[in-house]
Amino acid sequence: MNSGEGKRIWIFPDGDLPEADRDSELEAHEALMVLNTSMNDAHLKISFYFSDRDPIKNVEQSVKAERVKCIRMDHVNEIGGVKLPFGTQYAVRVESDVNIVATFGRLDTASEKMAFYTSAWHAY
Repeated sequence: MNSGEGKRIWIFPDGDLPEADRDSELEAHEALMVLNTSMNDAHLKISFYFSDRDPIKNVEQSVKAERVKCIRMDHVNEIGGVKLPFGTQYAVRVESDVNIVATFGRLDTASEKMAFYTSAWHAY
């Protein structure tokens, strides 16, 4: 049974993995946060799209029932061994077999006025 909350496909068109700033106490990164409020585990397929290369499709990940999971874009072990290039525009498509809620965030420590923001784009 699915909770009815969320959607099964989420798209985040503004990925741009920031490089770590050695002078910052905080670690620059991007992350996909996924909330699964259903009674069933969510099985995800994550695809990455680029402007200058072929996409990397269907990287598998899962989120246990009634749990939240943070998937770091700079941790290759969390995204199926995919190494995303720093400073390169990319987009993320997330497909799930149950409804989920997802958001995408970035912590950029390149300037004194570091930026953290999230955006959510769901398809259906």
